[in-house]
Amino acid sequence: MIIYEVNLDIDRSIETEYASFMAHHIDEMLQFDGFESAEWFEREGEGNEKIACWTVHYHLRSMAELEHYFEHHAARMRSDGKNKFGDRFTANRRILRPINSGNKIDG
Repeated sequence: MIIYEVNLDIDRSIETEYASFMAHHIDEMLQFDGFESAEWFEREGEGNEKIACWTVHYHLRSMAELEHYFEHHAARMRSDGKNKFGDRFTANRRILRPINSGNKIDG
């Protein structure tokens, strides 16, 4: 399992329109091979009331499938937002690979 994390800072003046765009964008991302699910978060405590701060975690089966996305789809998917919203948002991306996970054990 790989997590492809996208951190977004969006000008509040376009927040509603960007949210609509983002919902469609996530649905489109989930159509690519290897993309299993997505979680969309609001980040708190960023300190700037003029900016909406969101994070999206895309869960993928493998690094190979993420690399395929980068090679064949990423440029178009990234340009969709830039063409529509220009410089009124920023996006930063990370790849997260699990080292360990755990569950609480009752008792």
